[in-house]
Amino acid sequence: MTVAVLLPGPDPALLERLAAQLRAAGVREVRHTLPADRSEPVLVCAGDLVAHDAVIRHVVTAPGAGTVALVLPDGPGEPVREERGQLVPGDPTGVAGGLVRVGVADLPALTDASGPMLAGLLAAGVTVTAQRVRLLVARRVTAPAEIPAALAAVAAVDSDRAELRLAVKEQDDFFTTYFVSTWSPHVTRAAARLRLTPTQVTAISVVVVAGAAALFAWGGGRPAWLLAGVLLYLGFVLDCVDGQLARYTRVFSVFGGWLDTIADRAKEYLVYAGLAVGAESAGLAGAWPLAITAIGLQTVRHMTDTWYGTLHDVAARVPVAAPSTGGVAGRLGAVSARVRGDTGSPAYWLKRTAAFPIGERWAVMALLGALFGPRIALVAVLAGIVVAFAYTLGLRTLRARGMRVSAFTGVAAGEQRDDGPIARALSRFRVGGPLAGAVAAVLVAALFLALAYAGLGGGDLRTVTLSAAVALLVAALPAAAPHDRPLDYLVPAALRAAEYLFVIAIGVGFDVPAWGTFLLLFALALWHYDLTAKLEKRETGGWLHRWGLGWDGRVLVLALGCAFGQAAATTVTIAAYLLFTFALGSVIWWRNRAAMAAL
Repeated sequence: MTVAVLLPGPDPALLERLAAQLRAAGVREVRHTLPADRSEPVLVCAGDLVAHDAVIRHVVTAPGAGTVALVLPDGPGEPVREERGQLVPGDPTGVAGGLVRVGVADLPALTDASGPMLAGLLAAGVTVTAQRVRLLVARRVTAPAEIPAALAAVAAVDSDRAELRLAVKEQDDFFTTYFVSTWSPHVTRAAARLRLTPTQVTAISVVVVAGAAALFAWGGGRPAWLLAGVLLYLGFVLDCVDGQLARYTRVFSVFGGWLDTIADRAKEYLVYAGLAVGAESAGLAGAWPLAITAIGLQTVRHMTDTWYGTLHDVAARVPVAAPSTGGVAGRLGAVSARVRGDTGSPAYWLKRTAAFPIGERWAVMALLGALFGPRIALVAVLAGIVVAFAYTLGLRTLRARGMRVSAFTGVAAGEQRDDGPIARALSRFRVGGPLAGAVAAVLVAALFLALAYAGLGGGDLRTVTLSAAVALLVAALPAAAPHDRPLDYLVPAALRAAEYLFVIAIGVGFDVPAWGTFLLLFALALWHYDLTAKLEKRETGGWLHRWGLGWDGRVLVLALGCAFGQAAATTVTIAAYLLFTFALGSVIWWRNRAAMAAL
């Protein structure tokens, strides 16, 4: 629950209206001074705000426990600057909308609710999320004479219809925008009337996509492929609906957001496996290597996406660390900003599509799988991943060089690196830089994979395997050193790449069944997505995450299994262990979250 502080306004009737709106939005108490008890969020509302009930409800129920401020394009409010969805110091781009929900952790920085509050919060280092007004109406009035016109503007807009449209993301991928979001709000409204929760819709989506993967794997020919393509499309629609339903009904939870992220990745990789099984059963060799390459490359690419976004968010909050406006990085940034601002233009859609986002990947798998079969779908999706990875990695690395911050600001680097006990022990030496060590590990793993493909066998391969596993530990030597350089955002992705290449090399060199290698990569992907998903929700990995042995421990255990002639058994055992630990840890974390919420 939230306590609201209602500030003085130009008209007593308007204050009464605001008090009623605040209570309808779920506020427990409306008062006129800051409460002495700072154990729950505080909603500060200016007495000159005229807005839809939904505008106030959106601020009160904004996801997360942090501070959220309503932002308007113009008006009499405090000037603010918004960038990447956050308020940051700098030249103003709008004004404060007169409504701020201050999170419990940020309340010590709230000393005066009537002055330039947002500037004080930003000066204290508080992260303030911007809540803009779209489709609905929110205005600040300076005199009673302005109130009737503002109320008329509110009455002229159908709030429920606007909220349903607002449930759709403001900016999305081309396929999602034109082939899903044009009709998915109708499904969202139906789901709301059926009183389905976003988590239930996510579960239905998983079942539908699993059915599509099973049909692709079945090998029933074109009729099965067509049905699988339709189910895959519907599964993606439901994948969009769960988020839309959460925004429409204002039912948010940390667990729900985490589950949506994990389910998205698990469903996509399950389809890769179904396509591989179907292609192999049709006598088309080489499908499993395609699926293995796709899951490894896409996971590494997602790691770079996550950490580049984190780097950019940090840079946005620190004006002195903003991207350079000169040189190649500055020109790229200017072009990127200009294209992003030209919403709906061919260049805008080309830029978004070039990144091969989730909508486009699912469209390729559904359409090409239905028309030409599993193998063509796998080849196409892998080709798109390769091109997109090269495009995003190259451009983002160039732009990152112009920033002067660290993506690891306020983040436990060791946890996000997924270091185990061996890596933590070696990290005390602090030899070299984190990125150099991680890149060296990638090169070692790539060389090991090349030797495995070359057909090195017998005792020589076992010796090389153990040597490669030990050599990979070079990445652990600088683990405790500060990850304070801009390009250090690549460290987690590089460590994932090194471990995945090592797993693939083991599969190639020791004739591990392809499905076993894929299963281990699938387990590792879930393990690592869990870390980044909780990072985005400002959560930690949890105590059970330490039971994963770390990338260093898993590499050594796998190498020892190969030395004893048990490569396949060790691969499958590690995969099963990680999946079990991941599931157990997720259940414990969810139960703990539920228990805390009930207090």
